[in-house]
Amino acid sequence: NITAMNITIRTTSKNDKEAFLALMDEFYHTSAVLHPIPKENMEKCFSDSIKYSEHIRTYLFEDNCLAIGFAIVTIGYSSEAGGLSVWIEDIYLRESYRGMGLGSKFITSIENEFKGKAKRLRLEVEEDNEKAIRLYQKQGFEILPYMQMIKDI
Repeated sequence: NITAMNITIRTTSKNDKEAFLALMDEFYHTSAVLHPIPKENMEKCFSDSIKYSEHIRTYLFEDNCLAIGFAIVTIGYSSEAGGLSVWIEDIYLRESYRGMGLGSKFITSIENEFKGKAKRLRLEVEEDNEKAIRLYQKQGFEILPYMQMIKDI
């Protein structure tokens, strides 16, 4: 758990489902993502994070117990990096809480948690999300010079 001002960032529990899913739905209807995702994907993400916390972790940002943001982190393996790769899948804060250093605190806490266990932190960002790109670059992230491709199965 991270506490700054009256803001707490903590891993979620079963009791956080409603607040977490509401924030996730907000995020997936912003310009920070390519498109919304189905609600059943959101629900599966949350339930899997409770069930498989060694592979996926979900976090809630709270201001005096009011949910104001969330993050999702997944853990995988990277042959390129030579070890575990921690992917910051999503990070979202409501507009009025941006620019307060909470994203930086969260990224630093993830880095500290996995230091010595993982080889790489990774994330993705929309090219036009300039504020997020500046935040990530201040945290030491570099832009990859190649394109990613996906195929749903």
